[in-house]
Amino acid sequence: MARRLGMDAVTNTDLDGLRAGDLATREAHLYRLLDRAHDFGDPAAVAALHALVRDYPDYHRSLYTRAMNQVDAFAAHTPKDTLREPLLAALADTRYNCQAWAAMGCAAVGVRDAVPKLISLLDHPQWMVVDEAVKALGRLGDASVVPALSPLLADDVDWVRLRAAEALANIGGPEALDALWHEFEHRRFARIGHIASALASFAPEVIPRLIAAAADPDPNRRYWAAVALGSTGDERVAPTLERLQAEDRGATVFDGEVRVAAKKAIRTLRRIQAAIAAREQRPG
Repeated sequence: MARRLGMDAVTNTDLDGLRAGDLATREAHLYRLLDRAHDFGDPAAVAALHALVRDYPDYHRSLYTRAMNQVDAFAAHTPKDTLREPLLAALADTRYNCQAWAAMGCAAVGVRDAVPKLISLLDHPQWMVVDEAVKALGRLGDASVVPALSPLLADDVDWVRLRAAEALANIGGPEALDALWHEFEHRRFARIGHIASALASFAPEVIPRLIAAAADPDPNRRYWAAVALGSTGDERVAPTLERLQAEDRGATVFDGEVRVAAKKAIRTLRRIQAAIAAREQRPG
């Protein structure tokens, strides 16, 4: 046995199972290690998985990607600093071609030193790298990354816009809110449900802005304001939504009706409130 990363000893059997045999056999062994780590916090399994992350060039990339897909199974059982350096190395390693999964690992472990490299990956030619970089910035970033994420709200690809909005919502703060609100006001795309959903996460401070937007002359703004208001889950928005449902006959550029949006928003509001009430009633 050998001691790894200051943890419990990892057995030769656990490591050999990641190195020997055909790829299908090694992948099956990896999944057993992940189960042991997740279900039992098995120190030997955790140590073997950490060895895989630390010495990643020595292992097939398929094993690395599968391990990173379930990184929470073993990352929680040890201080994040033990994985910091190998994750940063993999994030910059273009030959191993696992930067997307390294970004995933950095986000799960909380490696904030990865932020500058993650920003540089926003222009990566591989869509999955961009996807994971944006998501990781949403978990690791702060106000300083808002200028890098904001332009993605105008990206030609819809999923990029969605990820950017989600990341900004996760980051929070006035800078992220201003970036989202700017997109809400200028509306470079007809459908901005992702912006409405992201804005709702800034309740209660955003509610007065949204209520004002619900009275705007532009029916498109009223429509998306209604969608956002319903997603806040805040009872104070109910009178505005009820008024829109009863009185507003406006239509959007994509033939959506404001009153229909308000009706759906009221249902969303009630579902959120019911879910909150159910959680509060659970024992413990």
